[in-house]
Amino acid sequence: MTERTAPAVAPRPSLHARVWDEPSGREPPTMRKPAVYVLAAATVLVLGANWPIMAEGVDLIAPLWLATFRMIGAALVIAVVLSVQGRLSVPTRGDRSIWLSIGLARLALVTALVFVALRFVPPGRSSILAYTGALWTAPLAAIFLHERLTSLRLMGLALGTVGLFTLLEPWSLDWGDTQFLIGTAMLLVAAIGNASTTVHIRGHRWIGSPIELMPWQLGLAAIPIAALAVALEGAPDVTWTAGTIAIVAYQVLLGSAFGLWGLLTIGRSLPAITANLSVMAVPVVGLATSVVFVDEPLTVWVVVGLILVLGGVALGLLSDRLRAEGVLPPP
Repeated sequence: MTERTAPAVAPRPSLHARVWDEPSGREPPTMRKPAVYVLAAATVLVLGANWPIMAEGVDLIAPLWLATFRMIGAALVIAVVLSVQGRLSVPTRGDRSIWLSIGLARLALVTALVFVALRFVPPGRSSILAYTGALWTAPLAAIFLHERLTSLRLMGLALGTVGLFTLLEPWSLDWGDTQFLIGTAMLLVAAIGNASTTVHIRGHRWIGSPIELMPWQLGLAAIPIAALAVALEGAPDVTWTAGTIAIVAYQVLLGSAFGLWGLLTIGRSLPAITANLSVMAVPVVGLATSVVFVDEPLTVWVVVGLILVLGGVALGLLSDRLRAEGVLPPP
């Protein structure tokens, strides 16, 4: 009597294989769905909650020095982690453009502008202005990356735009306040810087992984920020207490190390427009935490704006999901 052989059972994929999608070329892996959406949620919470923390920080530490501590500290932390793993290496020639772009535009320029602007604009509204980058990303991605502006993406972008405008409540602001206008202009420039680097992150042909480039990008950003700090704020004058140490630690470990890695990974793993629509939820969290911790007013317009922004994010993610399932054509 012949014994029947049981059919072979395919091995279950490892956790790494379920989270990361290995490309066929030399580029580092991108994150699979739904893992990238979990990362996006965690990144949004960490960066959104950081806005009232940063606002408190610039009252205790000069803004440019706080930004300098953030860049240097995060660079050292990530360098140590990579060194222990045997992954610390100098960026290759092919990654030079993304090293310069993120280091000088995304980190040095945007961070300096945001930290100084927090002296003039409340943290909740600062987060809203800084994250209007999605408005600039859509046309930039369509022009440079040839991403398709589907009807769902356009609807999501429109909802998000109206939501951000509603959250800002421009009709209730004091437009005769010169410092407020300067701070607003700084934040809008920061938003454009964020949008341009988001498109570059998506379109760049990566050789090193985002985390392997991070210590060099952060270290590069620290140089012009520290130079400005010395020129404009003089020597650092900080009273180190448990509070100031906690604020700097949050900036280093969560605001920069985790937050930047999360944004870079999201930017590489999702279409540029969808990625920016996703992180538009950051100002929602930023405003909500500012209402709780620094007593920013919560009006009916704020509630309406929150709903509209979340609706815009949801439509952007739905467009990406339908494309993955083949319902919508590829970009």
